[in-house]
Amino acid sequence: MPEPPGAAWLGSRRSVVKAFLLTRYGPPEQLRLREVPQPVPEDHEVLVEVRATAVNDWDWCLTRGRPWSYRPLFGLFRPRVRIPGAEVAGRVDAVGSAVGRFEPGDAVYGDISLAGLGGFAEYVCVPETALTRMPRGMSFEEAAAIPHAAMLAAQGLIDLGRIRRGQRILINGAGGGVGTLGVQIARRFDAETTGVDSADKLETLRRAGFDHVIDYRQEDFTESGETYDLVLDTKSSRSPWRILRALNPGGAYVTVGGSTFRLLQTVCLAPLISLLSHKRMQVLALKPNQGLEFIHELFEAGELRCVVDGPYPLTELPQALRHFGEARHKGKVVVTVRPQPRDPHELTGSHEGRAARGGRRAPSSDDGS
Repeated sequence: MPEPPGAAWLGSRRSVVKAFLLTRYGPPEQLRLREVPQPVPEDHEVLVEVRATAVNDWDWCLTRGRPWSYRPLFGLFRPRVRIPGAEVAGRVDAVGSAVGRFEPGDAVYGDISLAGLGGFAEYVCVPETALTRMPRGMSFEEAAAIPHAAMLAAQGLIDLGRIRRGQRILINGAGGGVGTLGVQIARRFDAETTGVDSADKLETLRRAGFDHVIDYRQEDFTESGETYDLVLDTKSSRSPWRILRALNPGGAYVTVGGSTFRLLQTVCLAPLISLLSHKRMQVLALKPNQGLEFIHELFEAGELRCVVDGPYPLTELPQALRHFGEARHKGKVVVTVRPQPRDPHELTGSHEGRAARGGRRAPSSDDGS
């Protein structure tokens, strides 16, 4: 049997690494930290030493196998994905022979939800197209908090929502990563912002920059009489007809997640609603990592900071996942996989640094087979 690509290159250096394995659907506590063979990059892949990862809805749904409508994607009876984890930040340890964008030692991050997942591990192999270089000054924990949530917020507000300067914006379910990053994106457009979440998260919303906050248990924003130019929804817990009452003429509603039934309802009713009311309703289909350059611009200008819940140590990842699933988190739930140096870029850009990291390039699959 031929060896996999890169096997000859690693030779006796092949080792085991720690990863949280998902062998069956169930509560997050059934995830087990185990030793697995260190992955080997194929020609167009990058081997990343994971320094930090983050928890999001992909991981919560995959681990439990819920909702059931996701089972065709995840695996009907057993999960197809052995290692969850949709967001990673770390350092390039090795690259495949056809990789041209990165070199060993580069500090990188990205949303790998469409690239096989695997972020709940010390090392992961990722297609180079799923990664981006980290801006200088960004920590690994900050980087892990950004790609999925920031792109949901940016693509929802800018690409679908078509946000304009001075508009009134409401974000429902604003206490997580999407809301705390979304409000900072909206500020770039001088928007007047309102955040909706539970009472224990309202102070977090204020610190993140919301002009107004609403405790959803005390007030239903669709019945308050207030109206908005754009509503970004992370929960999708209300009928589209109720949402209409909260939209100004020509307003837009964009949902990025939540109830499967409400998402389908929005998709089906959107054309009719647009015809009758001239208000837009859309469900975002995320394009992973598309638009991170704008986030880099905000970060480097000092206009964006990450609200991190944690970071939790790797051994407490199941508890962090439970914390997220019960909606008790404030900001983005982040897990430190390996302690980082003070400056994530301290080894990048120098041959000496790459040597210190043991950076190496794999031969092509033709050479290694």
